Amino acid sequence: MKVVMHGKTIELRLSAAASKALDRRNTPLRVEMELLFSCLIRKRVHFSDLGAQAAIPASEQLFVHFRPVMTQVCSVHGTQGGAPVKDFPIAKPAPYVPRWLAIDYRNGRWQGQFGY
Repeated sequence: MKVVMHGKTIELRLSAAASKALDRRNTPLRVEMELLFSCLIRKRVHFSDLGAQAAIPASEQLFVHFRPVMTQVCSVHGTQGGAPVKDFPIAKPAPYVPRWLAIDYRNGRWQGQFGY
């Protein structure tokens, strides 16, 4: 499965368990690839119901979004609950959009990772 975002094709890799879990859902799943720019770079994948947030459909049950964010302060040790983030507008996002997104479903929880 593939999806095009900011002119770049992302390969979606769903495990068999993830495909089955998607088929059982009553509402579409929204997968957000978050790339945090701070004193370090961090990658996270967030899962939620689709709701009203913007996302690109990969199928009827799966929507994908890429969100670059930044912190206002740099703290290597972190803060309680994590430093607050805000959207980080990128003029030309294509170089930052991942090449692949892997999604799995284990022990009743969604898991994901993305890479370049």
